[in-house]
Amino acid sequence: MDKLGLQIYTVRAFTGTPDGMREAFLNIRRAGYTSVQTAGQITDVESAKYYKECADNAEIAICGTHFDWKMMSTDLDEAMKIHDIIGTRNMGIGGMPSIAQSEEQLLEFVEKANGIAAKLGEHGFKFTYHNHSFEFKKFNGKTMMDTLIEHFDPNNISFVLDTYWVQHGGYDVRKMLERLRGRVDILHLKDMGACGENNAPYITEIGNGNINFEDIIPLAEDSGVKDFVVEQDNNFATGNAFDSIITSFNYLKENFMK
Repeated sequence: MDKLGLQIYTVRAFTGTPDGMREAFLNIRRAGYTSVQTAGQITDVESAKYYKECADNAEIAICGTHFDWKMMSTDLDEAMKIHDIIGTRNMGIGGMPSIAQSEEQLLEFVEKANGIAAKLGEHGFKFTYHNHSFEFKKFNGKTMMDTLIEHFDPNNISFVLDTYWVQHGGYDVRKMLERLRGRVDILHLKDMGACGENNAPYITEIGNGNINFEDIIPLAEDSGVKDFVVEQDNNFATGNAFDSIITSFNYLKENFMK
């Protein structure tokens, strides 16, 4: 691992204004990150242009998006135009737009995603899907994740595998990486602490929790992961979000970066 990206949702509290967005990119770069994955800030061509300007000003690449499912479903040409502007071929969603309540609903989503992905593939893009833990709910003895793995078109769809949510769903991250060998382009690095509020697990800085990154990161490299992306949804134990991303970066740099 020779570089790290950040899911910019982590610093969302600082990106609500144009000046805040520009400064956020500079602070992300100062922390050591060289790429970002978007998280809903881009809604049209003009916002895409400004986003790219901020990224270029900070010398940060854009490795992928969490984008608007509605636009992808109704105006894919516009969505591709926006992704051409920001310079990434990974167009993705941060989760299922409406959580399936049955196997039939899940297969309907898969069919629609495959259709969008096929059109994207014709233009050199790839559809990406980010998991949470609800995908490990079972319908008729099979998890939703099983169905996604079996039915997503591997040629046009890749998984943005999230280490925290896989473990939260009760699955071994290492086994999932093996199972998805060659199908994970972006890996979300997110750590799990124990015994938080109401004795529940919680998201914490990399190195402050219990996820086995010592085995996961080498396996991820070997299995074809191209971009390692840190994300923290909340619970910034070391201060604000920028303190948090520095903590995670320093731990990963010391232990895993070449």
